[in-house]
Amino acid sequence: MASLRKPTKEEIRAASGETMVDVIAPDLKVLFCGINPSLYSAVVGHHFARPGNRFWPTLHQAGFTDRLFNPAEDRDLLKLGYGITNVVDRATATADELSKQELLIGGQNLAAKIEQYRPRCLAILGIGAYRTAFSKPKAVVGRQEETIHNAIVWVLPNPSGLNAHYQLKDLAIVFQELLVAIASL
Repeated sequence: MASLRKPTKEEIRAASGETMVDVIAPDLKVLFCGINPSLYSAVVGHHFARPGNRFWPTLHQAGFTDRLFNPAEDRDLLKLGYGITNVVDRATATADELSKQELLIGGQNLAAKIEQYRPRCLAILGIGAYRTAFSKPKAVVGRQEETIHNAIVWVLPNPSGLNAHYQLKDLAIVFQELLVAIASL
């Protein structure tokens, strides 16, 4: 199993504004969409890599993967029909550093990716980012009424360790609801 090197504090500070390559391919079952990359992820070049981020344990506990993946294996998700992108490409220390305008532009860019790659489902990881990026101030977690270029839109809680509203077991439950729903697609 691949592992990540631990970046230095200087490398992490210097990663502000860097971007990451999407893990994406045509016709995915689910394209998971984070808010934006962490500085840690930007340095190591793998999504959801910051220690304390619960994306990988949540995917495993919800049943998307048969084992716990390491962030260095993010490209291996493509073999399972899953991918990863972000609403905003710019790496920051926290998502609070993003402006409303960046999120709105990110929503437009994300819609263009959906049109190009045609995933069956877009799973946005962060209710606040979704509400802002798509001008849906009353949206709630779960399946959304609208689609984006025929992709089902599903909003999930952000798995960041900074999101204290959801414990790992609670994240796994709401992620599993998506897994059950897409099984019938």
